[in-house]
Amino acid sequence: MTHQKPPDGGWGWVIVIILFFIQFLSYGSPLSVGVLYVEWLDVFDEGKGKTAWVGSLASGFGLLASPLCSASVSSFGARPVTIFSTFLVAGGLILSSFAPSLYFLYFSYGFMVGFGCGLLYTATVTVACQYFDKRRGLALGIISTGSSVGMFIYAGLQKELISIYGLDGCLLITGALALNILACGILIRPLPSAPGPSLEKTNSEKIPDSYLIYHEKDPCEEENVQMLEKGPGSENNRTSTCTADKPQEITPNVNGFIALPSRQKDNYSNKVTETNICKQLAKNKCHRYVDYWEKTVDLFRNKVFSALFVAILLFDIGGLPPALLLEDVAKSANVDEESMIIPLVSIVGFMTAVGKLSLGILADFKWVNALYLYIFTLLAMGVALVALPYANTYGTLAIIAGTLGFLSGNWSIFPYVTTTTVGLDKLTHAYGILMFFAGAGNCLGPPIVGWFFDWTQTYHIAFYFCGVCVMLGGLLLLIVTLPFWNKCRKSPEVSSKSYIYKPASSVQQVTV
Repeated sequence: MTHQKPPDGGWGWVIVIILFFIQFLSYGSPLSVGVLYVEWLDVFDEGKGKTAWVGSLASGFGLLASPLCSASVSSFGARPVTIFSTFLVAGGLILSSFAPSLYFLYFSYGFMVGFGCGLLYTATVTVACQYFDKRRGLALGIISTGSSVGMFIYAGLQKELISIYGLDGCLLITGALALNILACGILIRPLPSAPGPSLEKTNSEKIPDSYLIYHEKDPCEEENVQMLEKGPGSENNRTSTCTADKPQEITPNVNGFIALPSRQKDNYSNKVTETNICKQLAKNKCHRYVDYWEKTVDLFRNKVFSALFVAILLFDIGGLPPALLLEDVAKSANVDEESMIIPLVSIVGFMTAVGKLSLGILADFKWVNALYLYIFTLLAMGVALVALPYANTYGTLAIIAGTLGFLSGNWSIFPYVTTTTVGLDKLTHAYGILMFFAGAGNCLGPPIVGWFFDWTQTYHIAFYFCGVCVMLGGLLLLIVTLPFWNKCRKSPEVSSKSYIYKPASSVQQVTV
């Protein structure tokens, strides 16, 4: 479907507010799961690596299923997907309050909440990119701050609810709050389709496939029926039956053959039509499957996209664990709880909101290269992660938590970078693939850090590992995007496909 040109305003700003609250209500609890993580350690008495799987699955499973999420949004639309996801998120949170074991939480909190959040994230990003073009960075920045504000508020809210109602009551209340996503989803107005060039073309596009296939196959079907009606060499008889508008009556022809009754002809024609429809549907499914993989291979021929998927994988392996485990890091460092005026998770959430909004606004400036801005955030975060083991007081932990939160705001410009790299027409396909690798990193990161702690009884080696992963991803992306690749390249061969990467100041064409 071809949509109208992005309006960059009007009802789009109402959509921005709606999408902000969707991310606020859906991601509030999963992103502040560090508060619940400490409680689950005491309740189930399992290792930190094993318990960390709950939060990592909630953050990563939705991203792992991003190709499915993208296909769902493309097939059914953002509004139906949002409404369906409401029951996944709210139901998963409510079921988690009755969890008898850690394995049940893997399903209720990890799978249900995680998959619901993944569907909602894909829907919000897709709608925002459809409604905005020139102000896309600002729109994505505002929308993505919803999850960060949710993280900030839910961290303190869940802590207070646990102290009043216990862990089970806290999950029940957060599940009830998530039901408000349903009201937000109903208000999502799909962007109207672009008017077609002519009425005939528009009407023909609305005709079901079966109708088109039926009339495409009608001549062949008539020939099959007519073979029973004509005798040998009766070419004239065949011509007359092809052009007849009304069904023939039961009369013997010149050669002694009897024509089929109209009802029998219709039955035979319908059977042939159904067979042809099944064959055509199977062929279409096969073509779609092959076309999907051809487009995927085509994307990976772009070296910037290939480096981007490695960078996002390493970033999520190393960048997610601090947000989930900071509360336990402070507890392991023997930081006095009375001195922790504001929870560290809340600081991360607040600064992430500031980072998303600031980086989103920066990405809209013509003199700013969004890709290099993203690379800078990766390198700076790697340095902050390496410095985290040396923080032994609440003040230093709060500063590093704020720095990590601000740099984590690069999520707001990641769709912007992806669109610049592959183009808007390939955004949904490419973003689904990248989010799959991001989900793999989210699932692996926290358990790896937990296993490092169980093995060494300290977080030092774990955070060194996280910092190195994030910096490696940033360095790889930086090397691939340096301009000297064009100078070192040999005389280019003529290729049918090219990839355009458009920095903020100029246009650079890379032909693969």
